[in-house]
Order: sequence, then C-alpha cells, then structure tokens
Amino acid sequence: MSKSSWPELVGVMATPAATQIAHDRPDVAVEVLPPGAPLTPDYNPERVRVFIDTNGIVSQTPAIG
Repeated sequence: MSKSSWPELVGVMATPAATQIAHDRPDVAVEVLPPGAPLTPDYNPERVRVFIDTNGIVSQTPAIG
C-alpha cells in the first residue's frame, strides 16, 4: 500500500523531508508551506503539504491531501 503520511518527518528540515516524500511517492506533488501561507480548503489526493516553522523545520505530520 502507498504511504499517505510521514509522522517521522516532524522535526526534520524542509528540504530533506520533501525529498523523502518525493522518493516514497513520486506520483504526488509536494508543497512546502511556511507559517501563515494561504491555503485552499480543497482535498487533493495528489498533493502532500509540508508545514514548516520559521526555522524551516517540519512542524506537522505531512499527509496526502
């Protein structure tokens, strides 16, 4: 089964986190989003949002959607 979330990436820098997600799921688009970034409320099964803090560290579990 395809991976749909990456809890192990919380606390990791954005670039290696995005690289890991792209490696695990080359079929999805990875969006790295800083604090306060505008978001669309839609669900997209071909997208993974990576929320980072002001230091570029993943702050929430990246997941499909």
